[in-house]
Amino acid sequence: MTSSASAAANSQLPTIAFIGGGNMASAIIGGLIQQGHPASQIEVVEPWAEARAALRKNYGIDAQPEAGLALQRARIVVWAVKPQTFKDAAVQAKSHTAEALHLSVAAGIRSDSIVQWLGSERIVRTMPNTPALVGKGMSALYARPAVGAAERAQVEAIMASTGQFLWVDTEKQLDAVTALSGSGPAYVFYFLEAMTRAGTAMGLTEQQAHQLAIGTFVGASELARRSDETPAVLRQRVTSKGGTTYAALQSMETAGVAASFEAAMRAAEHRAHELGDEFGA
Repeated sequence: MTSSASAAANSQLPTIAFIGGGNMASAIIGGLIQQGHPASQIEVVEPWAEARAALRKNYGIDAQPEAGLALQRARIVVWAVKPQTFKDAAVQAKSHTAEALHLSVAAGIRSDSIVQWLGSERIVRTMPNTPALVGKGMSALYARPAVGAAERAQVEAIMASTGQFLWVDTEKQLDAVTALSGSGPAYVFYFLEAMTRAGTAMGLTEQQAHQLAIGTFVGASELARRSDETPAVLRQRVTSKGGTTYAALQSMETAGVAASFEAAMRAAEHRAHELGDEFGA
């Protein structure tokens, strides 16, 4: 969906309620408002006073500390709560959201549990990531069969305000999405930390090393995005045998970096599955 198309779709969105007003909710709210959705058509339930104050300051939204009658005007409810608090929040809001389409951004909580808690089959799950805060998010979406094409389009309009999105065919794939793109920004930050430390140890200032590391990630990602070639081919093009890049990559291979990284992602996938077992119905 193009930005102009998503903006047009946003202008046609009904009132949206957010259960939870933290970082991810704020990212979506900010994107919606930037693309033309009125703040007056957004309801938020957020128990923390500090978060409510931030919503008022940044977006002019007076969030409520608990679920109430104001939720009844919302035709779409976005569940932006922590997995461990989802059930309690659902119990409190259920009587006010029976007619709404439900969009969950909570990691791990399966749609079967959400159906049981809310009594509705109109559920979409999505796994966004934190670059949504700057409009560069990457999200995956899964819809239950009861969600129609028009409702899918509404969900797309909401998520397009935070960056890119794609649909997956099975709900189980969302655990892999969580491991790859949901947790992925932390992997990038982890490597940025390591590259900055190494650069500083080799004689650069911390500011210089930090700028070089970030610029490298941004540039390489954009090159990969624009290229029709695979990452493996792009890597080979900058790796001359016996050269500096070759030396670095050989060191990583000897240390088992790739295998360790894949194992780390498997651990994240496993934890996503555990969250569904631990906090689900």
